[in-house]
Amino acid sequence: MKKIINLLLVIVLTGSLFSCGKKALEPTLEQEKAVETSITSLEDIQAILYGAYNRMTAYQYYGRDFIIYGEVRTDNCFSNGNSGRFLRVGAMNLTSTDTYASGTFAQIYAVIANVDIIINQDPAALIGDQDEIKNVIGQAYALRALAHFDLLKLFGEEHVNGAETVGIPYIKDFKGDLFPARNTVSEVKGFVEADLASALSNLDPALNDPSTEFITTYAVYALQSRVAVYFGDWATAKTACEAVINSGEYQIAEPADYAATFSTKGAYNVIFELAESPTDNQGINGLSYIYRLGLDNSGYGDIQVLDDLYGIFDANDVRVQANMIGWDVNNDLRNIGKYPTNVNVDYNIPLIRYEEVILNYAEALYNLSDPTAIDWLNMITAKRLANAYVAPIQESDILLERRRELCFEGFRFDDLARTHQGIPLVDPIHQAMGTVLYGDYNYAFPIPQHEIDANSNMTQNIGY
Repeated sequence: MKKIINLLLVIVLTGSLFSCGKKALEPTLEQEKAVETSITSLEDIQAILYGAYNRMTAYQYYGRDFIIYGEVRTDNCFSNGNSGRFLRVGAMNLTSTDTYASGTFAQIYAVIANVDIIINQDPAALIGDQDEIKNVIGQAYALRALAHFDLLKLFGEEHVNGAETVGIPYIKDFKGDLFPARNTVSEVKGFVEADLASALSNLDPALNDPSTEFITTYAVYALQSRVAVYFGDWATAKTACEAVINSGEYQIAEPADYAATFSTKGAYNVIFELAESPTDNQGINGLSYIYRLGLDNSGYGDIQVLDDLYGIFDANDVRVQANMIGWDVNNDLRNIGKYPTNVNVDYNIPLIRYEEVILNYAEALYNLSDPTAIDWLNMITAKRLANAYVAPIQESDILLERRRELCFEGFRFDDLARTHQGIPLVDPIHQAMGTVLYGDYNYAFPIPQHEIDANSNMTQNIGY
């Protein structure tokens, strides 16, 4: 991993270290040696934090690829090869030299490199309001936890037969070991949980940014619930969800508002979203461009919706109306409503919606044998004009509702993996991966080959 770490030490450096503006931070080689001594104030760590948020919007991470990975390897979507993108991902036949693996690996560790600089500062030595400084540090801890959690889900082997304990390197200081070994899944889980706890200990609810474009205390609780659900820690998930629910800060989107919430920045059901602008992943690199074709055939439109997904909705469900899922000019089924514009991007990327927290809560209650789980699940159906579930509900009901509510947002593959399911083969013609059973090696992405070559302690995933 030496090569990537050396690169990241450069990547995190800023071209405007003392700027407090919310804009991208450009690296310069000259700053590599000076970065540590140049950080002296609240404004400095804020600038580095803004750089971390900006890097999360890159197309290799949440700007496009990471979300698509969670859809195209499932029974939700497939790649039609219109521009040649995501064919290998959809077929689940990546190699260790594939740019999908290397690009996302590097981009997520770049985010981690930024926040590690913040976390490793002595707050008492920084000039500025100490509460504000702690708030920035708290956000950095949360982003570090989220980034490593995402790496674990993509590159860790917890769902691969024979390698269930193998995780990813959890990097807390890029100045430390240049040849890090992979931590176990259990270790990564513990570090993620510890970082989220540190985030909460530093964040002050009174300083929560109202824009939804920054991590807040409630975003951390929501992330705690996401992690806990993934690992089946139901008591923790329940407690974390209740912290969000009891805050009274959010609501499930009303039926008439549902579509609009995906084009409204700061919508009332959004807990945390990444800020986008016409200069972020504009056009060909964005989610919109890969999901859709315009009336003039603009857009790549590689990612189409499988008929099976369309068929799981009730007729009156607002999530399946023509402004959400519909047919394009070529009569192909498409995601229409989420990430809704191809040109001059004017939507943010919601990473945590209140609806996910409600679904997490219902699943936690169900697994804790709490009979009110159905009531919380039906809060979603009621706001979507869908048929209510009838007691007794099953785990399959919860997963069905998650699929309906969270489709196109990158959750489906993880929901299948964490519940130990194979990939449902609902369309043998379009699902290029064929039959994939739970535990197959390709549930994990390959570790990029240049990482294997540069780091003698790095091991390759099974099958690659």
